[in-house]
Amino acid sequence: MTAIAVAMALTAAAFHGTWNVLVKVSGDPLSTFRRVTLTTALVATVVFVPAWLMLGRPMLDPRAAGLCLLSSILETAYLWLLSSAYQRGEISSVYPIARGSAPLLSVLVGLVLLGERLTSLQLAGVVLLLAGILAVTVSQATGRATLPALLTGVAIAAYTSVDRVGVRLTTPWLYGWLLFALMAMELPLSLWLASRMGWIRMAALSASPTWTQSTIIGAFMWAGYFLVLWALSLAPLAIVAPVREMAVVAVAVWGVWRLGERRHSGTKLSGAVATLIGIALLAT
Repeated sequence: MTAIAVAMALTAAAFHGTWNVLVKVSGDPLSTFRRVTLTTALVATVVFVPAWLMLGRPMLDPRAAGLCLLSSILETAYLWLLSSAYQRGEISSVYPIARGSAPLLSVLVGLVLLGERLTSLQLAGVVLLLAGILAVTVSQATGRATLPALLTGVAIAAYTSVDRVGVRLTTPWLYGWLLFALMAMELPLSLWLASRMGWIRMAALSASPTWTQSTIIGAFMWAGYFLVLWALSLAPLAIVAPVREMAVVAVAVWGVWRLGERRHSGTKLSGAVATLIGIALLAT
């Protein structure tokens, strides 16, 4: 089962890195996510309603539904924070910070609140994570994307922990469908509330990307997330999380090579590699 979970997590890493690149180059991440959450929920509903009927109408445990609601709120916050980071910084810097800070924060919570202890290899992993995050932070021209990228990591750590419990209380695909359905309602609602409070102007949101592009991004997003949920139901978080973060290096390389983010490219790539190794050591 562990080998299957690792394969799923690797595939999810490829999907996750791909949709992040597509969102970054879309021009308006928040507008992109608004369309993506809607198209993803619609496609998932079309696919899963027949499946739900054919599989005997499985029900969602009330505890799982509550955790799914909490996770959807955390993930909606994650979309806001990631959008802000991508609008302010380069993906080769933002992505390693966001993905690397999540396991680091989980370790800090374990040490401070739960009284956990780390092995020598895990301590080395923490040092490498800190070094990697610091390297990609320094590589930014202004550092304006650092705070939202770090907060993105907080959101990732939070919703991953919630999902780790919730997905084991029900069928993974049913949990995933409800999650995306809730996000499709929450993101437009949060945008409306933000506009009413004067934080953003709805008219300022661009119409990009097209619905076709949104569907493609949504397909990668949903498939990757579903694979992670499934992998979490088969193997411990300590195995799934580090494997999933293989995308850290791949996205950093893509940003430098294909998107022309060559300022301090050596520092960025070194930081991304250090982040990935640090995550792997934390799982030992």
